[in-house]
Amino acid sequence: MTSLDPVLDKDGVRLTVEDAVATVTLTNPAKRNAQSPALWRALTEAGRVLPGDVRVVVLRGEGKSFSAGLDRQAFTPEGFDGEPSFLDMARGPEAELDATIAEYQEAFTWWRRNDLVSIATVQGHAIGAGFQLALACDLRIVADDVQFAMRETSLGLVPDLTGTHPLVSLVGYARALEICATGRFVHAEEAERTGLANLVVPADQLDAAARDLAAALIAAPRDAVVETKALLNGASSRDYEQQRIAERAAQGRRLRDLAGITD
Repeated sequence: MTSLDPVLDKDGVRLTVEDAVATVTLTNPAKRNAQSPALWRALTEAGRVLPGDVRVVVLRGEGKSFSAGLDRQAFTPEGFDGEPSFLDMARGPEAELDATIAEYQEAFTWWRRNDLVSIATVQGHAIGAGFQLALACDLRIVADDVQFAMRETSLGLVPDLTGTHPLVSLVGYARALEICATGRFVHAEEAERTGLANLVVPADQLDAAARDLAAALIAAPRDAVVETKALLNGASSRDYEQQRIAERAAQGRRLRDLAGITD
């Protein structure tokens, strides 16, 4: 996309906006866009400062890898400058640890807001937190060299950055368990076949594919897309009859809106 003055550019995250499309870029290719608490706070801020007329958010990573996951410096005694190490956090009160993890998760939650459609464009490695960040988005376009992996269990941890729910929803419980427990790589062909990827393209076509998809998404009226996303988001928690009722209510709102009828 066209390079524009950034709305936000800090701690490895850059946000630019062009009309109804925002682009969030991970900007530390020298470290394969490894993640840190500072980066998570910047991602959270990016969601908060999005202009209200943005309809589509594209997430991308500079360099050969989307994100190699958590920066291992988090597990050293010194941690990051100005940050408590993960080891120190683990020694503190349980309530504080829970609150800290909840704060980190905020970087991963806003991508599924009903007023936005988010697209992750993923090349190379998307490991651990990188995999979960891609899963945080509504849609994923991946390069043919993509390598997804959930490596938390190999470190004696669990995936805790909101990735387990979308992973199970996309590939089912049994495959999700196998992917997480073994930490194996999921490549492009399997990602597309199992629903992890909406589209596979050569790496040099990722940005063009995202532009095409964004254009298609904003071609439809915004309110209709927002209502449809909300309807689909709630489908898994409703039974068949409840979903029928939700469809009728949503369609009623759209018809009244098109007719210029206000409640």
